[in-house]
Amino acid sequence: MSDEFIKRDPYAAIRSAEFRSLLIGRFVFIMGLRMMSTLVGWWVYNLTNAPVAIGIVGLSEFIPAVSFALYAGHVIDLSEKKKLLLRGVFLYFLAASMLLILSTPLLTGHLHNHTIALCIFGIIFCTGIIRSFAGPVFNVMLAQIVPKSDLQNATTWNQGAWLSASVSGHAIGGFLIAFLGNTGTLIVITALILTALGVLTGLKPKPALNERGEKRTWESVKEGISFVFTTKELLGAISLDLFAVLFGGAAALVPVYARDILKVGAQGFGLLNGASDIGSICSVILLTFFPMRRHQGKKLMFAVAGFGTCIILFGISKYFLLSFAALMVSGMLDGISVVTRGTIMQLKTPDNMRGRVMSVNSMFINSSNELGQFESGVAAKLLGVVPSVVFGGCMTWLVVIITWFKAPSLRKMEY
Repeated sequence: MSDEFIKRDPYAAIRSAEFRSLLIGRFVFIMGLRMMSTLVGWWVYNLTNAPVAIGIVGLSEFIPAVSFALYAGHVIDLSEKKKLLLRGVFLYFLAASMLLILSTPLLTGHLHNHTIALCIFGIIFCTGIIRSFAGPVFNVMLAQIVPKSDLQNATTWNQGAWLSASVSGHAIGGFLIAFLGNTGTLIVITALILTALGVLTGLKPKPALNERGEKRTWESVKEGISFVFTTKELLGAISLDLFAVLFGGAAALVPVYARDILKVGAQGFGLLNGASDIGSICSVILLTFFPMRRHQGKKLMFAVAGFGTCIILFGISKYFLLSFAALMVSGMLDGISVVTRGTIMQLKTPDNMRGRVMSVNSMFINSSNELGQFESGVAAKLLGVVPSVVFGGCMTWLVVIITWFKAPSLRKMEY
């Protein structure tokens, strides 16, 4: 087998049995979480009939996720990773179980709709705390399972598993809501999270790479922040995605489009929710077998600009097929962005700082989805649903233009 083939081997990372366990466990876990986010958005909107309530769901998770992220990174670097991961997945299982109890006729028949919505906000707030610790651990463990030579390939497979789970979770979640209702869907969700917990118990322990007490907490946190802000390619990629998702988060208003604009109900809602993820997984499959070899930085910026264009098209569309296509193409372009940014993260981060750097990334990137959800809900309240989505797409374009001129090292980035 030639060295060139080994370098391009699309199956290099998944030849590791432990990496396959991580991949399967993450797939099942994320599928359950995406079903839960789909259900919560639909559930809260139907309880309140207010688009801004969808935004409050995002804010409920955003506040604790960001507040605990930096400390979580310090804890991750000092902790045994497997134990921390299993603890986080188990706490998610408890949160899903609480939502399940809340959805039963025993409570829904005796509580006011707004009281139920407040309870949902409280549970989602708790998942934000859990997420700040559990979310980055998957990516930290990735680098401890596969050799550095396979990190680009492993990152692509890892993103593929995440996106495939999102496709399945969003789309199937919509159908389950239609056919099983909220309680039936939550039973499936809790079963999936419990299954993921079982799969992930098969991982080997991953001890800390830093000595406890080596640095004070705040010194350790500052070291992670400083690394991100002094690594220009990393900072540029994170900033680009942060503001693009913040302003271009049209997915938050999909329940409104499905019910009130396109009038396609819960089944159409599930398809629209999964459209962008279907596009993303198509991109990831192509990038797994045909990885980008040159000009990755420029391609990242062009992809984000195209994403903004698709959001504008979705915003003005009155036809289901056109809306679905716009979201799917936006997902294809977002898939390029996700893989490129993830590869930069893995290749640029030292092993003993992965927890802190991944947590900084989580704070800016993952939580930008929730903050973007809140921004979308508020903008829809102030501007109207369609103008707010179009505005978001235009702002995404502006972010790309600014990044093009302000982050030349990212524009010229190749790996």
